[in-house]
Amino acid sequence: MNTDKRAGYITRDAILKLLSDDEIARVSTAETAPQLNDGDEYIDLETPGGGVRKASGNATVMGRVLPRKAVLEKTWHAVVALLADR
Repeated sequence: MNTDKRAGYITRDAILKLLSDDEIARVSTAETAPQLNDGDEYIDLETPGGGVRKASGNATVMGRVLPRKAVLEKTWHAVVALLADR
């Protein structure tokens, strides 16, 4: 496994550990949504190093995103801080 891929797995695991059970349930529910609304902020868990992204007209693969609206504001800030430290 290359270093970038391993770092991605470690980062994704660290992000998920910041979520409460309720937030994990909301993220799981969000995965079944057809897509994010334009302007919705999210983190692509396949490439978390890309940081915060905004949804646009392009279809976002919902099964791998952490939508900002699915977590509490304090959790979102903790996730963003985690990404900034990496």
